[in-house]
Amino acid sequence: MTTRNTSLVLLFGACNFAWAQDATLNLPTSTINAVQEQPSGVLLDQPIKTGSRLGLTSRETPASVSVADRAIIEERGAKDTQDVINGMTGINASANPGYGGFVAYRGFTQNQITQLYNGIGMSYSSATRPVDAWIYDRVELIGGPSTFLYGAGAVGGSINYITQLASREEQSVEGRVRYGSYDASELSLGVNHALSDGPDPHHFARLDVSHTGSNGYMDRNERESTSTAFSLLSDLTPRLSHTLALEYQEDKEDSPYWGSPILNPVGDTMKIDKSRRFENYNVADSRYEQRVRWLRSILDFQVNETTSWQNTLYHYDAQRDYRNLENYRYNADNSQVSRFSAYLQRHDQQVDGNRFELRHDTQLFGLASQWSAGFDYSLNRQTLHPNSKFSSSPFDTINADSFDPGSFDDIPGVNGGLQKVRKHEVTTLAGFLENRLELTERLSLLTGLRYDHLHMEVTNYGAITPTSPRFFQRTWTPVTGRIGLVYALTPAANVYVQYSTAADPPAGSLASATFSQAQNADLTTGEQVEVGSKFDFLDGRGAATVAAYQIVREDFSVTDPNNINNTVQAGQQTSRGIEVAGKLHITPRLLAEANYAYVDAQYDDFTENVGGRPVSRKGNTPTNVPDQVANAWLSYEIDPAWQVGMDARYVASVYANNANTLKAPAYTLYGAFARFRLDAHTAITARVRNLTDEVYAKQAYGTLYYQGAPRTFEVAVDTRF
Repeated sequence: MTTRNTSLVLLFGACNFAWAQDATLNLPTSTINAVQEQPSGVLLDQPIKTGSRLGLTSRETPASVSVADRAIIEERGAKDTQDVINGMTGINASANPGYGGFVAYRGFTQNQITQLYNGIGMSYSSATRPVDAWIYDRVELIGGPSTFLYGAGAVGGSINYITQLASREEQSVEGRVRYGSYDASELSLGVNHALSDGPDPHHFARLDVSHTGSNGYMDRNERESTSTAFSLLSDLTPRLSHTLALEYQEDKEDSPYWGSPILNPVGDTMKIDKSRRFENYNVADSRYEQRVRWLRSILDFQVNETTSWQNTLYHYDAQRDYRNLENYRYNADNSQVSRFSAYLQRHDQQVDGNRFELRHDTQLFGLASQWSAGFDYSLNRQTLHPNSKFSSSPFDTINADSFDPGSFDDIPGVNGGLQKVRKHEVTTLAGFLENRLELTERLSLLTGLRYDHLHMEVTNYGAITPTSPRFFQRTWTPVTGRIGLVYALTPAANVYVQYSTAADPPAGSLASATFSQAQNADLTTGEQVEVGSKFDFLDGRGAATVAAYQIVREDFSVTDPNNINNTVQAGQQTSRGIEVAGKLHITPRLLAEANYAYVDAQYDDFTENVGGRPVSRKGNTPTNVPDQVANAWLSYEIDPAWQVGMDARYVASVYANNANTLKAPAYTLYGAFARFRLDAHTAITARVRNLTDEVYAKQAYGTLYYQGAPRTFEVAVDTRF
């Protein structure tokens, strides 16, 4: 490991030293209990929703699981869902306009990582842009294939964003006001309350509203976002309840920043001109907008002590609009910038579905057994309106330092308005079954199986050609599953092993696949073997997880080496890695947390068309996949009113192309905070991010270097009654 992440090594070393000194740390029982209640990112005994449908805890699940609950989200000052997941083990996420839901995890990226909202997938990575964190109760991550739970995709892992819902237990009003660098602001309110004053209320409501805005750290790049979530919980009978959940999200971004051009001559490492660090070469009236509406109707029925069911009826409606000039290149002496790739597009997407789940606890062969079974139905409709101009000739060439950004309307060929080109309809019918069998008091067997019937219909409204017919359809029927064993070495420590499989749609997404990508393509396949352990140590002051895995993805499309005009399903990628996460209360007031992931991801068989000839990329690493990602946090409670802390994040270098000839350098980010509690209800937090003002690329694609935020400061006031 390089010296740039020395702080992470030191933190792990501090944890190990404290462990070695166990005999000298004699803490009162009451103090230990209080420490254990403090927010922590390693949660082993909370029920999770993402790793299983059986209501198991992380400790009981034979898979690597990371959880950020509401306490962690607030403790770390996460502003949006991207901030939340970047604190999870092995995740590297960014959100440039073209890849709004980009995630790299376990050697895989984009649609190979499933992102869910309350267990519901959009099957399209552009639908997973960051959302203000205020409305979410928790975010959960499960590593490796999880198609058997959520349908096609998820060869690398699944991320589940879970919205706050009305609760019977907590009657509260909470709010936040935040202001920081570049006029970054937040005004948020949350209310959870019973709708009657009687001793036994039957109706409960929750409302969460968040409005954020910023002038942006890049020139002319302004953003405004509103997120609203409302839910109504009604106890219809002592055993039957209904939850109505509504959400609305709106993002507006002026002059979206697409990246910075790299300097010539181009070597093996991407470099930008730091004197032009904040230049934005998009046109003045460029735009990104998104409007999202969610509706869920959830019925919960407790049949008896051992049997329950849940039915979720849902509707999703989204419209995403893009109007940008997206690609920029320097001339030979880096004095001028040529601008390419005009892009005007709208995505209209609707998803309607119903999910039914049945839970039953029973005896099987005299052994305790838990069952979950059910079915999924969904209809995913997306209409694409592209109007783009991609050519080898630039739209214009401007002075790199002093320029008029111009107007999108001046770009010939794309100023004629939106054009409806294709409509995709993907119907999913699925049945699933999951079981946990307690073979002994210490050994449990978990199995899961899912059958999907995927039917895609595509209507073409554009020019009719042999490769773009008026209408085409395809059907796939994958079967995927998982089998795992969990063995409790002690009540506080276990080991597990699992094998799981995945099915991955051609082109990564059926919601946008073209005729050539889907008509003759089978689903790609993936399989994983994982072993790991989850344990507490030092009488509960510490907890840790460790996992090692191998994932093989096969049969994805590559250039036919015998005919460069064709593609064949012969691609293969292997990822091998380890993940470690831990927390330790070094003293009752000093808490250390850290996670570290290493992955060796490479193509075993991959050919691409380069200048009209086939070129093998065997042995190369996929683009934007760092081989190391690490996070660390250290917090200290000076007294009940004051708390301070620091954090560090290390991301290794990534390749910007499949040839692995160009890479973005590794980086380390540091942060710090101080919190003062005015009273039991209100706290003021001052925070600095990117303490050293590191210049770094959150993502690299082609010859564009997508910068992360510079050093920023903020102050937030949180109150709760």
